Amino acid sequence: MINKGLSYLGLFFLYLVSLLPFWLLYLLSDLLFVIIYYLVRYRRDVVNENLQNAFPEKSGRERLAIQRKFYRYLADLIVETIKLFTISEKTLARHIKGLNTGLAIDALAKGRSIVGAVGHYGNWEIAALELSTLVKNPKIIVYKPLTNETFDKVFKKMRSRFGATLVSMKNAVRAIAKHRHEAVFSVLVSDQTPVREDTKYFINFLNQPTAVFVGIEKMAKITDAMVVFCDIRRVKRGYYEYRFVPLSDKPKNTAEYEITKAHVQYLEKVIREEPAYWLWSHKRWKFKPGDMGVNAVNIP
Repeated sequence: MINKGLSYLGLFFLYLVSLLPFWLLYLLSDLLFVIIYYLVRYRRDVVNENLQNAFPEKSGRERLAIQRKFYRYLADLIVETIKLFTISEKTLARHIKGLNTGLAIDALAKGRSIVGAVGHYGNWEIAALELSTLVKNPKIIVYKPLTNETFDKVFKKMRSRFGATLVSMKNAVRAIAKHRHEAVFSVLVSDQTPVREDTKYFINFLNQPTAVFVGIEKMAKITDAMVVFCDIRRVKRGYYEYRFVPLSDKPKNTAEYEITKAHVQYLEKVIREEPAYWLWSHKRWKFKPGDMGVNAVNIP
């Protein structure tokens, strides 16, 4: 009961913060950076290990520069995500712009479903929210439920503010299969760690064998949906652009894991171009191929 009360108190505080203008939020972000980087040292060991494994060719000074830039951006990402609880559609449109949205609109108008892969890169939350305002067709966002049920409900409400339907990872294939006869835009996080018992495939990602979620490929083949990568880029503080990068137009004709390789490979390309905007504090490499009795498969 006490924990639930504290959760509601925390949510009320977040709601008040979300009402602040962006300029004031970024002042809070500057303070938050000092707290999480210097005082709390939030997951510094995780970030250090991830960067060292991903970029062994870089010097310690280069990795430290990426680390500091990442934590500065992480603070911005936190306050920007809080802002999404109350942001208006008009304000949202000023802060994120789609560069080739006609690709998705035309495909959906012709009755083709789309499966969009997005990484934990840039502000994926603001991109998913903006995508919900893009088309009239059904929108499905596949997500991993939070441990705290109260916060999970609130985040589901935020993510569905503009008409999207939230579906948990374990129910994703079943939910999307129900829409196989209508044009649907589905969004899935491509670098989410799969559940251990469901892990069947490893791939070389950022210089190390990585368990990957194959749901994107499964869903695309079930619905014969066009597969695109949602390439999100930060233009400047608080402003983003994204474009749809076609990965597969005929998923049923692809080889096994071909689509999975394509979206993982594209995400790695994006990360290597500007590493600081990926979620390095994420405990992405929780287990290795030897733990599962599965051989790693390398990207060509």
